[in-house]
Amino acid sequence: MMYESIDTAVINDEDLPWVPFAPYSEEVFIKYIKCDPIRGETITLLKAPAGTTLPKHHHSGTVIVYTIKGAWKYIEHDWVSKVGGVVFETAGTSHTPIALAEYGDEIVTLNITQGDLLYYDEHDNICAIENWKTGVQRYRAFCEANGIEAKDITSFSV
Repeated sequence: MMYESIDTAVINDEDLPWVPFAPYSEEVFIKYIKCDPIRGETITLLKAPAGTTLPKHHHSGTVIVYTIKGAWKYIEHDWVSKVGGVVFETAGTSHTPIALAEYGDEIVTLNITQGDLLYYDEHDNICAIENWKTGVQRYRAFCEANGIEAKDITSFSV
């Protein structure tokens, strides 16, 4: 197939479920829009209650985060990303995200992540690795457990 014959497609977020970000949190939800095995990239929405601190993690690739609702920051930085804020994270960085309560009841972000996220435990030991493949596994397991027909989130033609 040549690139000229690839059709443009749309993915409507209401066609995809919010999936609990287990085992890290039952209050944080991920909506997997795209998990690209070719580029090792995920495109997700993340939703978390205000006041939630997510686990510290390290990026092997770049991450772009657009804030749709609420506000958040990294404990290790002074800046705050509010609605409309765009954060560009370079490969090789580590940080701990927190959803800020003074800007509303929850945060929602759009995330474009390349490569692996290495999650740390309280002793800074790597305890988990997240990437496009674990995203597909979490999404499919959630769909199966809830009687939802899984879409092919590895393709834009869902």
